[in-house]
Amino acid sequence: MASSPQRITDDLDRLLEVLPEAVREALAPAEAREQLLEVVLDLGRIPEARYPGRAVALGEAPMERSDLAAVVAQLGSFGGDNRAGIERTLHRISAIRNRSGDVVGLTCRVGRAVFGTVAMVRDLMDCGQSLLLMGRPGVGKTTALREIARVLADELEKRVVVIDTSNEIAGDGDIPHPAIGRARRMQVTRPELQHQVMIEAVENHMPEVIVIDEIGTELEAQAARTIAERGVMLVATAHGNELANLVKNPTLSDLVGGIESVTLGDEEARRRRTQKTVLERAAEPTFPLAVEMHSRDRWLVHRDVARTVDLLLRGQLPRPQVRQLDAEGRLQLSEPVAPASSSAKPPPLRRLQDASVVSSGVSSQPPLARRPLPDPEASKTPEAPVPEQPLHLFNAGLSEPLIEQAIRGRRLPVQLVEEVEEADVVLAARQQLGHRPELRRRAQDAGLPILVIKADTLPQIQRGLERLLQRREDRPGGGAATERAPGSSHRDDAFEALEECRLAVEQVVLPQGQPVELLPRTEAIRKMQAELAARYQLTSAEFGSGSQQRLRLFPR
Repeated sequence: MASSPQRITDDLDRLLEVLPEAVREALAPAEAREQLLEVVLDLGRIPEARYPGRAVALGEAPMERSDLAAVVAQLGSFGGDNRAGIERTLHRISAIRNRSGDVVGLTCRVGRAVFGTVAMVRDLMDCGQSLLLMGRPGVGKTTALREIARVLADELEKRVVVIDTSNEIAGDGDIPHPAIGRARRMQVTRPELQHQVMIEAVENHMPEVIVIDEIGTELEAQAARTIAERGVMLVATAHGNELANLVKNPTLSDLVGGIESVTLGDEEARRRRTQKTVLERAAEPTFPLAVEMHSRDRWLVHRDVARTVDLLLRGQLPRPQVRQLDAEGRLQLSEPVAPASSSAKPPPLRRLQDASVVSSGVSSQPPLARRPLPDPEASKTPEAPVPEQPLHLFNAGLSEPLIEQAIRGRRLPVQLVEEVEEADVVLAARQQLGHRPELRRRAQDAGLPILVIKADTLPQIQRGLERLLQRREDRPGGGAATERAPGSSHRDDAFEALEECRLAVEQVVLPQGQPVELLPRTEAIRKMQAELAARYQLTSAEFGSGSQQRLRLFPR
């Protein structure tokens, strides 16, 4: 996909004019100006020029108070956020003051208008949906925001109002910088009043689009939602490398719908096959579209923020679209890999066994499955039987690329699914299982087995998948059935239950100090589990009735 060439305007000479003479001379060569991010002037220290990934000293003489005073004298007044600018430019000068209010340091940040940046998300501008840009400081969020405002105002002919809190988007002075095109600019007297100016812009000036830089407070997040509910398109930035950062941020989570803890009724919990208390998205996101700016040339686009947040709350990884500029400036799109399951997925296969925890690898204990599984060390590369329908697997925190590599390398009939309820089996690592009690509960409710492997490595994953496929072929009605020795079912159940109890004690109860409820067992097996818990000096109690009687372990 081709993109329009980028054109950069920085007015760097205007910034250099206000800097000390020694600094100007050090930055005179053209190569010294390329990719310059900011110039740092600190009292008693040698001036410093900062570039992406490196810093360069400018001269040998440290800064004196007179040098800083000379720079400040050429600037406009500093606002409440200790920021000033140079009129009709995009440069920003931020002050560091001592306890007396005197300036002892200056950060002179280079402001650039980069025409053509919007090509990365030009197609998103036509849909009219609000867009949120995220990324670490210095990655180019404000630069992209400025270009988006220009395109919306000039090319799409929309009524655009820019809320410019620090004059960073449209420059210092009363006349906005040409980089925002026909967009109008509203200045903010004090940063804490930004949310009021946002509402004022909607009420007084009838905009179709509001552009905001750095939404950072709860009041600003609430104002953004109010504006969006009035039908106005929003384009804004927020600090955070990924969408997951906003989900975890209590101040800004409302931008992506907000998070709330919901207690389900018994019937609803059974229908969903989950525990009664779950985390859910509280509302529709203020921003249906989101972009993660990982670098100036690589952006990740979330076209459905609501679905992304839902996936994150379920412990699953989102699949954003990757957009990247190649060496020749052409835009390359990498579509997300669709999950293996779909709405037209064939009916799930019969469960391998009742919900249980089984262990892989060589151990001195007998196998913990109801039917002995093949020894993973007996054959390094067995040929797994190919069933008519694939095995649907839920990945519980393992490396998805390794799982996909194992499936491709051995051509295994396995498909990854996004929901536990869509799976035939769950695959997890031993060290991770104890930290996810909700997963064990959901697997129990769905009647799913959990295969626990020793480590998140390719050989362990390969052997685990092959064991699962072999297990399905060996089960009654699933292939060549094998005879069960008399009494073997009870012995396997006992071994399985004791291993479940041991894992719960060693991975949850003792290290985390949390109670754990085990799976329903027979009276004899529950007694053995209680005796094992007593060896760890732990107390236990029985809960439930009938076939659902189970043991609960309590910390000391």
